[in-house]
Amino acid sequence: MSNVLHLLQPGRISYAEGLRLQAEVVAARKAGAIGDTLLLLEHPPVLTLGRNSTRANILASDELLARKGVEIHEINRGGDVTYHGPGQLVGYPIFDLRGDLPGKHGPHLGPVDFVRLIEEALILTCKNFGVPAQRICKLTGVWTLAGGSIAEKKIAAIGVHVSQAVTSHGFALNVTTDLRDFEWIVPCGITDRTVTSLELESPQQPPPTLQQAANSAAANFGRVFQRQVLAVDSLEELLVPAI
Repeated sequence: MSNVLHLLQPGRISYAEGLRLQAEVVAARKAGAIGDTLLLLEHPPVLTLGRNSTRANILASDELLARKGVEIHEINRGGDVTYHGPGQLVGYPIFDLRGDLPGKHGPHLGPVDFVRLIEEALILTCKNFGVPAQRICKLTGVWTLAGGSIAEKKIAAIGVHVSQAVTSHGFALNVTTDLRDFEWIVPCGITDRTVTSLELESPQQPPPTLQQAANSAAANFGRVFQRQVLAVDSLEELLVPAI
């Protein structure tokens, strides 16, 4: 089943539930009980602090965040502070980097090379909706193109964690996200560029929905990682051993 990428879409779940779900899938992947898996979901408003983050990059007061019902989680992914919320496609690709992966030279694919593949899948996803996107050297994530006096804008953030060669955490693609919520933070610690969304950048009318973006992202992960995407309806179905 090394050529299969399992896809699980649990809908909108709390960040704590997302962590629990990831932990179960990661444990099963480490045990070799399942193949590589992509979780696509949505979270209520939450701020997450990566390993390289500083609390100073949260601009909103604790009182404001509490009033808005925004949770804060300190987690073990790379990167600085980021925001998750409604209208944002969050993806957790849980891969064994020792597997048969594009660009692998040696016993495992490097984490940076893995992030580059995630970026490629998201660039293709943006392209599907008429949004030209790119990488920027030393600024992990996916960005729109600059135009005239307008600097590049961040449309997707990426931060991963690797343990025993198995990945967790992943990406957040702004689809119909309320970008005003990013005013609560300095996104990823970057002060000289702003954020945007597929809704704002896409010429498509009506703008892409979260589910359309999820379908596109899943297909592009299959394309970039050279896998057949196989949807499962629940964690229980994923964990049932193949007969």
